[in-house]
Amino acid sequence: MRAVIAEDSLLLRIGLVKVLETAGFEVAAELGDAEEVLAAVETHRPDLAVLDVRMPPSFTDEGVRAALMIRRQWPDTAVLLLSQYVEERYAADLLSSRGGGIGYLLKQRVADVEEFIDALRRVAAGGTALDPQVVSQLLLRRNSDPLERLTPRERDVLKLMAEGRSNAAIAEQLVVGESAVGKHINNIFAKLDLPPADGDHRRVLAVLRFLEGA
Repeated sequence: MRAVIAEDSLLLRIGLVKVLETAGFEVAAELGDAEEVLAAVETHRPDLAVLDVRMPPSFTDEGVRAALMIRRQWPDTAVLLLSQYVEERYAADLLSSRGGGIGYLLKQRVADVEEFIDALRRVAAGGTALDPQVVSQLLLRRNSDPLERLTPRERDVLKLMAEGRSNAAIAEQLVVGESAVGKHINNIFAKLDLPPADGDHRRVLAVLRFLEGA
């Protein structure tokens, strides 16, 4: 798999290159600002683009705007945003692009190499990887009516689903059986009025729609 990295911190960029190569990615381009990202993606057509949220020249939302453009022009390229802090608006902007292959993680997660590699591969494969802190804040800020239908255990399952966890991983985290997790997920879909859909991305689309408040 091929990847493009855009991160203005040289030390972090070097670290990201090493981690991605360890994960089996070919790093086609590593950039220090967002202005060159679109050209790099057009040239290399990577499977994954890893971008810092804030980069030169203004250090505001260059990475987010580049990510959204990538999602529009090259939807087959997965996008993983990295941020120093939880910035709900940027996470919501990315989620609004719909579809799988998206991630939003705090930079501190890079230190856990095994966990970060798992997130990279999950996003590149069309899944999601949302930082637990981001998920928690998005769940708190959206309209609470649908949430009131969920039991505490279903809320726990939903948070882990939003992070991109598999049924097996959720079962392990909550110390329950996979069949119980499956029942909770079906209840969540029903209580949030999410109709059945064909394809492997039903789970991803359902979580995104819920987080967006659709």
